[in-house]
Order: sequence, then structure tokens, then C-alpha cells
Amino acid sequence: MFRIGKTLVSEDIIENNFQCNISACRGACCIEGDRGATLEKNEAYIIEKNFKKIEPYISKEAEKIIQEKGKYIYDKDGNIETPLVKGKECVYVHYNLNGSMDCGIEKAYNDGVLGLKKPLSCHLYPIRVKQYSSFTAVNYHKWNICSDACSLGKELKKPLYEFVKEALIRRFGNLWYLELEKVSKKIKKV
Repeated sequence: MFRIGKTLVSEDIIENNFQCNISACRGACCIEGDRGATLEKNEAYIIEKNFKKIEPYISKEAEKIIQEKGKYIYDKDGNIETPLVKGKECVYVHYNLNGSMDCGIEKAYNDGVLGLKKPLSCHLYPIRVKQYSSFTAVNYHKWNICSDACSLGKELKKPLYEFVKEALIRRFGNLWYLELEKVSKKIKKV
């Protein structure tokens, strides 16, 4: 672990390689697990106010769940997250004709109808960020469904932190990311 400002960062994000391989996993991270995507308050607000722009990108079944539960829900700890369909898939999953999945929010963004790229927690994945009282932890979440992404990242020699560069800058800022690059160079020399 090392510190950048008020963050405590796992060396795993430097030492591991990663490059999403949608052709292999088909977007499994959007439909696996037992919780929805964590949302920031401003993201929940954007989704709430712009739902009609997102709606064309999600399934009819997801629309029914949203009508029942809402566009976002609160977990037992008071965190905001996306509801799930059948206790598995995020309601904002977009199904492509080739059988792969991606984010309906991101599709709306890419089509220029929404200003939110996708939830930050998804954009950062497989990095997980947890806020504590005196620091923020930045860790690598290893999940077997991403084994193809790890293999491709290794083949391309793409460090995990470079794969999520845009999301890290979105969360922590450009100066923080530049410091991360400096630390990476030091660690790799050792």
C-alpha cells in the first residue's frame, strides 16, 4: 500500500494487468453479483431527471422493476445503488444484438443524449473505492469473470491503473493520477 494525498492505494492496481475483453465475457459484470451498481448522489439525481433519455436503452422487464422499486434504491447502510432484475442484472443493462451487454446509461451518453458517461463505480471497475473517516481506500477487486480481461491485459502489457485512467481522473483528478504514474515508475524499478 502507498499513500497519495488522502488516499491509501493498493499496489495491486500497478502490479496487475487488465484490459476489458467484452468479446469473451459478454459484459458479465453487469449481470453477475448480488448488488446493483453504487451510485453517487449526483448520479442518482441525473438518472432521476433524465430517465426518459435512458429508457430506450433498457429492457421492458427492467422498466417494470424501475416502476416497482424506483430508478435507484438504498441498501441497508444507506448507500444508493441501481435496482436489480431477478436479483442479478442491473436494470440499466443494454442487450446488444450480438448477445453481449453493456450499460444503457453509457449508450445514452455515447449517443449524445445524456451527460453522465456511466456510474463512477462501473467506470472504475475493477477498482473499488471505499471512503473511511480519515482516508479513501483504492483497491483492486479480483473476480473470476474477469479472467479473460486479466489475460488480455497481460498480453497487451496494460497495467490496471492505465485501463481505468479516465475513471481515476474523473474521481481523483489529473494531479492525483500523475502522482500515481510517478509511484508506478518507482515501484517497477525496484
